Amino acid sequence: MPSLVEQIEQYIKKLLSSSSQGAVEVQRSELAQLFSCVPSQINYVLSTRFTLEQGYLVESRRGGGGFVRIIKLPLDQEKELRKLIDATVGQLVSQQVGDGLIHRLAEEGFLTRRESILMKAVIQREALPLELPRRDLVRSHLLRAMLLALLREDLDSL
Repeated sequence: MPSLVEQIEQYIKKLLSSSSQGAVEVQRSELAQLFSCVPSQINYVLSTRFTLEQGYLVESRRGGGGFVRIIKLPLDQEKELRKLIDATVGQLVSQQVGDGLIHRLAEEGFLTRRESILMKAVIQREALPLELPRRDLVRSHLLRAMLLALLREDLDSL
């Protein structure tokens, strides 16, 4: 049985997939009531499962009529993918950011399931026995090298 976090994530993703605009507006309190949890758990799901690296923009308005708008950002062209790599894979990359980016690229069809599993294995903290911030620096270099290699058009000549 999926965890509560996974259930909330799947519910929101289902709402997004059925939306013609690629965006949904929800109220934290309504979601919390639906899943019998506290609103802070909804905040946790939004901040960990709906990040920019994973292809989502979350806007919120607090107060009486407050809402959360979740927008799925499309990633259609190679040019956009290169921009995303440049914007996300900076000097230092945490494991969470790296995993989120890989997950998004797999979800968008840029990576196969096998490629994403391999890439996630390479950037795990257990595979990089270094102290921070050196580990995040090495992870950044590895992730950038793998992604740019996959973007090459002449892969058959390697």
